[in-house]
Amino acid sequence: MQEGLAITRARVVAVLRNAPRRGTEIDLVLMALQGKTAGFEKVIKLIQDMVANLKKEQADDDSKKTYCESELDKSEDTGKQLERSIEVSGTAIEELKGAIATWTTEIGDLQASIRDLDSSVAEATKLRKEENSEFKDLMTNNKAAKEVLLWAKNRLNKFYSLYKPEALAQTAPQLVQVSAHRRGGGDAAPPPPPETFGAYVNKGQQTGGVVSMIDMLVGELDKEMSEAEVSEKDAQADYETLMSDAGAKRAADTKAVTDKAAAKAKGEESLQAETDNKKGLSIELMETKQVIANLHAECDWLTTYYDVRRQARTEEIESLGKAEAVLSGADYSLLQTRRAALRGA
Repeated sequence: MQEGLAITRARVVAVLRNAPRRGTEIDLVLMALQGKTAGFEKVIKLIQDMVANLKKEQADDDSKKTYCESELDKSEDTGKQLERSIEVSGTAIEELKGAIATWTTEIGDLQASIRDLDSSVAEATKLRKEENSEFKDLMTNNKAAKEVLLWAKNRLNKFYSLYKPEALAQTAPQLVQVSAHRRGGGDAAPPPPPETFGAYVNKGQQTGGVVSMIDMLVGELDKEMSEAEVSEKDAQADYETLMSDAGAKRAADTKAVTDKAAAKAKGEESLQAETDNKKGLSIELMETKQVIANLHAECDWLTTYYDVRRQARTEEIESLGKAEAVLSGADYSLLQTRRAALRGA
């Protein structure tokens, strides 16, 4: 019997020592087999516990590997999504900055346009007042001149309507005779008439040119005033059109400034919100990358050597299984031998 146990022990030791891989469990079984003189129940139990432990370790590795792969995939997907979100946010920020710069420029241009328009309106108003003042002065002066000319014409007409040369011609000899009679000249010849009563000249012909000239001047004044009135009317109409167009343009530009200022303010709010969002995404990405780094630190060794560890456990479990089979077979033979000996006794 002892010889049978020794043979079984030797076979088990040979199986274990020739195992493809020798782990701690095999070494422990080899140590347990040293000096055994009785049954191998405890060794078999040790082997069974070791196989169970190896299977549990493999199950843990399987679970850990699944966890690592899942968490790494999820974290890397999250990181990629965050990177895309940060890129989109960065593009939005640049677009908002560009829009705000455009609104700022447009508002400045509109405000400058409004100032220029106000300056043009003020200049046009000043010019219109000057033109109107000149028109009024012209009308006042021309009316006064016309009145003077008409008064002079009226005086001339009155003067020449009272002056009658025929009457003077008839009375002149009588006056001479009366004068001579008073001097007692008798039949003496009268002296020659005074030069005042020379030959008659038609004064109407001389004065007609003056009156005509006055009429011509009056006509020129009337024409100038008529042209001035037309020019004043046209200038006032042009000024009113200018004021209407300028008012409409100023209202439109002012509304545009208000609208663009509101859009700019909203854009600035959006820019601040997007900047904060990008900052938050960047922090989240940093944290995600740290999680990925931690997972790599935790899982890289396992994932790298997973197949090697599984193969080693499988071979070790197989070797322990063979050893257990040998030991179990030996125990079964010994049990049969004992029963036969008891029956023979």
